Amino acid sequence: MSIYDIKILTRKGEEVSMEDYRGKVLLIVNTATGCGFTPQYKGLEELYQKYNSQGLEILDFPCNQFGNQAPGNDEEIHEFCTFKYKTSFDQFKKIDVNGENETELYKYLKSQMKDEKVEGLKGKMAMKAIEKISSSCKNDGDIKWNFTKFLVNREGEVVGRFSPTTEPSKIEENIKELL
Repeated sequence: MSIYDIKILTRKGEEVSMEDYRGKVLLIVNTATGCGFTPQYKGLEELYQKYNSQGLEILDFPCNQFGNQAPGNDEEIHEFCTFKYKTSFDQFKKIDVNGENETELYKYLKSQMKDEKVEGLKGKMAMKAIEKISSSCKNDGDIKWNFTKFLVNREGEVVGRFSPTTEPSKIEENIKELL
């Protein structure tokens, strides 16, 4: 199985294939609109504006599993992101990233890269605190919180997993290397 065999749902409920993203560098992020990391939308949009023409796609999957920080329906979430952060990258239907209802995409991503890169003492301390309150994180490799980022190369290989504490700008060099 490859990432390109997986189907996902647009925020309007239409099924699309990850095959549509073949040959692109992907940054796949589970997001929330009411989280302390929500301002990362700004950095994600900056990366998208800077590198989309070179082949970067950012895939945004809202998720309400962490502290109920993604309230609202798919359209309300989209309106919030486009109004407050001027996001223009693809945003998909709200999903679960852990547990019995987790999507096939996240099962695949987690199977390919179980550990995330956490930078700096501050980031490590924040992640220790997050792990204690993350009730949906029960298994090795589970997503610990909102704004976990997976980097996928043009061949569909998962080459990076970054913690919620990693600002999008800190991933820029990794993205440039893949482009």
